[in-house]
Amino acid sequence: MASGTTAPPAPAGLPRIVAASLIGTTIEWYDYFLYGSAAALVFGRVFFPETDPLTGTLLSFLTYAIGFAARPIGAVVFGHYGDRLGRKKLLVISLLMMGLSTALIGCVPGYGTIGVAAPLLLTTLRLIQGFALGGEWGGAVLLVSEHGDAKRRGFWASWPQGGAPAGNLIAVGVLSLMTTVLSDDAFNSWGWRVPFLLSAVLVMVGLWIRLSVDESPLFKQALAQAERRKAEQRAERPPFVAVLRDHWRDILVAMGARMAENISYYVITAFVLTYCVEHLKIDKQTSLNAVLIGSAVQFCLIPLFGALSDRVGRKPVYLVGAVGVGLWSWAFFALLDTRSFPALVLAVTVGLVFHSAMYAPQAAFFSELFATRMRYTGASIGAQLSSVAAGAPAPLIATALLSSYGNSTPISLYVALAALITVIAVVAARETRGRDLAAIEPGGAAAEPAADQQAAASA
Repeated sequence: MASGTTAPPAPAGLPRIVAASLIGTTIEWYDYFLYGSAAALVFGRVFFPETDPLTGTLLSFLTYAIGFAARPIGAVVFGHYGDRLGRKKLLVISLLMMGLSTALIGCVPGYGTIGVAAPLLLTTLRLIQGFALGGEWGGAVLLVSEHGDAKRRGFWASWPQGGAPAGNLIAVGVLSLMTTVLSDDAFNSWGWRVPFLLSAVLVMVGLWIRLSVDESPLFKQALAQAERRKAEQRAERPPFVAVLRDHWRDILVAMGARMAENISYYVITAFVLTYCVEHLKIDKQTSLNAVLIGSAVQFCLIPLFGALSDRVGRKPVYLVGAVGVGLWSWAFFALLDTRSFPALVLAVTVGLVFHSAMYAPQAAFFSELFATRMRYTGASIGAQLSSVAAGAPAPLIATALLSSYGNSTPISLYVALAALITVIAVVAARETRGRDLAAIEPGGAAAEPAADQQAAASA
């Protein structure tokens, strides 16, 4: 790859690109988290009514987990074409797939109407959601990372990460509104469908904004170089093959780094609803409001942690989050057990503060691990393979542990173990702050003078 320093974009261009990525990821995460919240609150009764409430929730979380299985497949497919054709085209496709599948979930009849076909249809649409999200994350963060300069990459690239709490905020907020204005019978009958159908409107807005941005100059440069190599009849390996050969260590680092981030998030935002509603008998509204407040705080914190990673490095900020979430898992459930609303808010909010310290620098950190022509594939595979082992079974494992032991101690141990894995992975990684994305070679090496110059400039 070329070793020249990545040129900063025009001041008016980058905020528009950031806004397009943020709005797109917000809509996609809204769709995805809406499913998790609905699985915790209502899917057990609608699609698995012949079981007891906790078993029904367990089966709902199983369909939730199945969606994660499609995310690595989406990462490979979208990464391959995203590295060959461009980030923007694939982001438009992922947005359409996610929005349409979510809206259709709102149309699936319950078990009482079509029997076992209901959960089968639900699971199929969940798989499409997972496939789409597997391609969304890498493209969205790379579109920003490759437009920005090294000095503030952590800050700018963290904004698409804000789509996760923003999407969760909207999803939980709409569900909270529906539980407020409707009776339990009405909500379980048809009210839960409204937020899913709303996705169709949101997708049209996101599509209009996402189509307005241009491909990154860095990718265009890499594509031109690839065309020259093709004209000279020099074969180029497919991105998936190339990244496994040249960046396998970086993929392992990304997978390990995501363990605590992924598991803690789904315990704090999805399983918490089951724990509060089914185990502690706290009403839905109170539980949803606690997650609502925590998500709002997290949305504000993510760009601050991203900016901090530009000053002190990706690794120190990430490690604070991993260690913090591992320790907080014990206090988290102790606070929930008080059944006090302020304690619930404190438990969720502090947990999401530590999660933000991992999630905010993650976009820049993973982008800086891979060479341009395999960056979409590498970042996506590293992020999504871990989701199968981490985020997918997290609510399922937590619910099963609660069902088996009747208390939260095994769940705290589970989160703490994930935190230990993440600490080991991040400690083993190279510090990437200040890397010139254009100078990263296959194998993760970077032109050291450029990296050192950028790191000094950002100090």
